[in-house]
Amino acid sequence: MKLHSFQWSGGVLVLGVVTLAAVASDKPLPEMDFDRGLPPVRALIERFQQDRDSLRHVWLEEGDESAVRRWKQFLSDWQERLAAVRFDGLDADGRIDWVLFHEQLGYERRELKRRQERVTELAELLPFDAAITGLEQDLRRMQWVKGEEAAETVNALAGQVSEARKAVLARLEAAGNTPAVPQTVAWRAVVRLKELRRSLRRWREFYEGYDPFFTWWVPEPANALDKALDDYARFLREKVAGVAQDDEDPVIGDPIGREALLDALRHEFIAYTPEELIGIAEKEFHWCETEARKASEALGFGDDWLKTLDHVKSLHVEPGQQPRLIRRQAREAIRFVEDRDLLTIPPLAKESWRMEMMTPARQKVNPYFTGGNTISVSFPTADMEQADKLMSLRGNNEHFCRAVVHHELIPGHHLQLFMADRYQSHRKMFTTPFLLEGWALYWEMRFWDLDFARNAEDRVGMLFWRMHRCARIIFSLKFHLGEMTAQEAIDFLVDRVGHERNNATAEVRRSVGGEYSPLYQAAYMLGGLQLRALHDELVDSGRMTEREFHDAVLRENAIPIELIRARLSGLDIPADFQASWRFYGDIE
Repeated sequence: MKLHSFQWSGGVLVLGVVTLAAVASDKPLPEMDFDRGLPPVRALIERFQQDRDSLRHVWLEEGDESAVRRWKQFLSDWQERLAAVRFDGLDADGRIDWVLFHEQLGYERRELKRRQERVTELAELLPFDAAITGLEQDLRRMQWVKGEEAAETVNALAGQVSEARKAVLARLEAAGNTPAVPQTVAWRAVVRLKELRRSLRRWREFYEGYDPFFTWWVPEPANALDKALDDYARFLREKVAGVAQDDEDPVIGDPIGREALLDALRHEFIAYTPEELIGIAEKEFHWCETEARKASEALGFGDDWLKTLDHVKSLHVEPGQQPRLIRRQAREAIRFVEDRDLLTIPPLAKESWRMEMMTPARQKVNPYFTGGNTISVSFPTADMEQADKLMSLRGNNEHFCRAVVHHELIPGHHLQLFMADRYQSHRKMFTTPFLLEGWALYWEMRFWDLDFARNAEDRVGMLFWRMHRCARIIFSLKFHLGEMTAQEAIDFLVDRVGHERNNATAEVRRSVGGEYSPLYQAAYMLGGLQLRALHDELVDSGRMTEREFHDAVLRENAIPIELIRARLSGLDIPADFQASWRFYGDIE
């Protein structure tokens, strides 16, 4: 069989053909030119990202079988190209890139299959899905329709929507009006119906007003189809998912299950099961509670942690003063790092961040500030209800903020992203929340160890967030394992961590709403624990200074921490590298 090897020719990297028995197809891949100025795997990675973006411009990624086949072929071709690179001839950075790219390609294929399976799971509720998606896919591929035929297709689709609704109604009546399908599946169908309506709208907008026959035949039946989809979504929402129409932001989510969690953990190079990670979180939570009782006693509240927390929440600035507080705390954190020579902070990084106020709409998902080169400040706005204003004030009090301003700016996300733009930037495709969020959370733990807290109130603020990150592991993993509902997760944050209810609701909505990957919320604390363990190995042992260690981590970009460990420790990186690092030890 044939495989394609890489060689430099005429100033470019050329894909040639060699014989190797391991490749599944005899069809040669087309020759491709690559930038000779780049190492071979980096050249592949950068080209892949550009090619993937180009393909996304014309091919949907789910719902249409022809699109799925095209994506499978695309990923398979790139797997062959990567396999053609002689792994033994790569340096340490090249080997890390090879391992990451190999895993990424395999994971994207598995995720493509999983997403399509989840669409297929809705086939009984949405038997017309592929036909509607196919209209837009044909349009993208410039396979155009004729007006009268399009009208017939749309009329038939409206009939299918009507029949689907009747079938679900019959199931409900046969079951005595009890839920015919799980709430999460019904809600997934509601979300999918919104996507199908948008797809139909994009299809119509291409033709209407431009194609006279389409404009003559299609608008009326298309309006009827759109209304049928909307009515069906309302029916599923209210009668099957059990969500009232006036509930604008229900928190439901869609658990992915244990097998998908295990696969995601393998992809992130985490050598623990979901149950073991929950065990880690519970141990860390217990440590937080013990420290919280100490702070509570120091403030005269005995061991009543929640009463102490309530006191700290009352220590907020006046409306309008929050930006000044954030600026002061950001500068304080920078001085703290520089005075202790903990890492290198480029002068431009200190200069190039700014601030904005978060909109009320965003605060429904992010009740606390977010960061990067722009820190978005969450605080009460004039049009909030009075109770919501008070909750926002309490949730963004002075001591909570001081505990995490540095998480968002320096040495946290702003510095991290600043460096990621300048070192190993091709690795952005492999960005993992275990390093992205773990780095910022690690600094919360490091600041605790270095006595950043000025008093017991500061310690309460730091412990609140640390406990919150433990809780995120517990509720997010249990949610995806099917062991905790979204509402139970909200109650857990209120009762065990001490969140304001609105803020707890926003946190769970953010976690389960699909905007973030299923492991994202668990990654904060777990990534921080990984970096703390690596710090123990390399700094406490005397092999690196604090500055050397932190600078080196930043220069690897946001890749899985076990691979950073292998690189900084000089460990062997084989082509079949898999996670094996038990960074927290064994969990009893």
